[in-house]
Amino acid sequence: MQKEELYKALDYVNHSREKRAEMSSLVLNNPELVQPLLEIAFDVDDSISNRACWVLEFAAKENIGYILPYLDVFTSNLRNVHFDSAVRPMAKICEFLTKAYFSKDNNRVKQKVTESHLELITAACFDWLIGEHKVAAQAYSMTCLLLLGRKYDWIHPELKMVIEQNYGSGSAAYQARARHTLAKLK
Repeated sequence: MQKEELYKALDYVNHSREKRAEMSSLVLNNPELVQPLLEIAFDVDDSISNRACWVLEFAAKENIGYILPYLDVFTSNLRNVHFDSAVRPMAKICEFLTKAYFSKDNNRVKQKVTESHLELITAACFDWLIGEHKVAAQAYSMTCLLLLGRKYDWIHPELKMVIEQNYGSGSAAYQARARHTLAKLK
C-alpha cells in the first residue's frame, strides 16, 4: 500500500472504535505504513490528518515499538498539531511514551527516547495544557508533565502554577484531574 492508498483508506475511518482498530491492525501488520501515516498525520491542515492521528494512537496502544524508529519526526512535529481531534491522540501517545519511559521495567522506549525527545514532549504538553484544548488532551498532558517532573525539577512548580491558574475556569473533568495531579505534586 502506497501513501496515496493509505490516504484514501483513512477517508473511511470514523470515530468508531471498530474502524480505528481495523485500520490500526492494517498498520501493525504492515509496519512500513507507519512512516506514511506519520506524514499524513503531520499534514496538520488537512482534515484527514485527524484520522491518521486516531490510527496512530490505536497502533501505539497495541505496540508502542512501531513509533520508536520515528521518534524524531513524531516529537519534532508535535507543536504543529492544532485540530482538537488530532491533539488528543497525540497527547495520548505522549502519555504512552512517558509512562513507558518512567516505568520500572526495562524496555525499548527507555533505550530510544532521548533528552531532545523528552524536551519536545514537555514543550508540547505545556502548550496543550495552557492552550484552548479539550480536557482529554490537557489531562494526558498533566500526566506526562507529572512524570517528566521526576527528571526535570523545574516542571513540577510550573505545572502546579498552570493548574492552579486554570482551575477556577476549568470544567468539572479538568478540575477532577487537576485535584488528582496536585495531590501527587505534594
